Amino acid sequence: MSAKRVLVTGAAGFIGYHLAQRLLLRGDEVVGLDNLNDYYDVTLKQARLARLAVHPGFTPARISLEDREAMARLFAAGGFDAAVNLAAQAGVRYSLVNPHAYAEANLVGFLNVLEGCRHNRVGHLVFASSSSVYGANRAMPFSVHHNVDHPVSLYAATKKANELMAHAYASLYGIPCTGLRFFTVYGPWGRPDMALFLFTKAILEGRPIEVFNHGRMRRDFTYIDDIVEGVVRVIDRVPAPDPAWSGMRPDSATSYAPWRIYNIGNNEPVELLRYIEVLERCLGKTAEKLLLPLQAGDVPETCADVDDLVRDVGFKPATTVEEGVAKFVAWYRDYYGV
Repeated sequence: MSAKRVLVTGAAGFIGYHLAQRLLLRGDEVVGLDNLNDYYDVTLKQARLARLAVHPGFTPARISLEDREAMARLFAAGGFDAAVNLAAQAGVRYSLVNPHAYAEANLVGFLNVLEGCRHNRVGHLVFASSSSVYGANRAMPFSVHHNVDHPVSLYAATKKANELMAHAYASLYGIPCTGLRFFTVYGPWGRPDMALFLFTKAILEGRPIEVFNHGRMRRDFTYIDDIVEGVVRVIDRVPAPDPAWSGMRPDSATSYAPWRIYNIGNNEPVELLRYIEVLERCLGKTAEKLLLPLQAGDVPETCADVDDLVRDVGFKPATTVEEGVAKFVAWYRDYYGV
């Protein structure tokens, strides 16, 4: 495939860094947008960017998604073949504390991305959604063909809104859009606010860990390399209108417009207590656990139906938690020298 010029928003973030690295290694040019906010450790974000900067095909852009004028200038000068929107205000629990941050980054910011794609004829917009959109659904595994109208957090609601906004632009302006519902991503260079990072730090420091829902939560933990492989394959598969789509029997995963939704998950839920056991073995230390009830905005279980992803791009995530957690621990010990 010929090299592409790709905008990756959130390039200093966990998934954005790994995706940008992968695209650069295959010969694409990458413009990496990030505002380096202080939601978590900025030095970790800077370290990721420093690793990307060694590639001659990488250009950083210090911009916030919600800066309308700066975003318009970036897109006008960009000449992007594709844009991958990974920048967002992340985190379910933080949305209970600072809801306005989610409206600004995830709604206003995403609108600016859509407008940039519209006015500059970007060939394909791929954007991050989340498994959290399934909300109150209990039918397992979660399918992209299920109804997702009952979010249980504002974060989830903004991600569902992104899917709807993208569909409107695909319908009105013919912009090919693909949304990806990520399931509990983990791995090296991960986010410090995520469970694996928090648990590892606390266990090594001899502090207790907070285990919600008494450890009975089940999550479809998905290793970062699997996520990136799925994203790259989706970038290269520009969606077309589905000729079988019918307004009499509307399918929520496809459309008469060039728009698609996919799950990217491991399709193998793991109970949180087992995940912690794997981590304890990798660290050679036992965790002191504070067993707590389910937190507001959380769901007891997630599991991804990835049949559509397998059918359309020929890939199914399969990295086990034993392999993935071991790789994270090796990175953590090396990066922090512990």
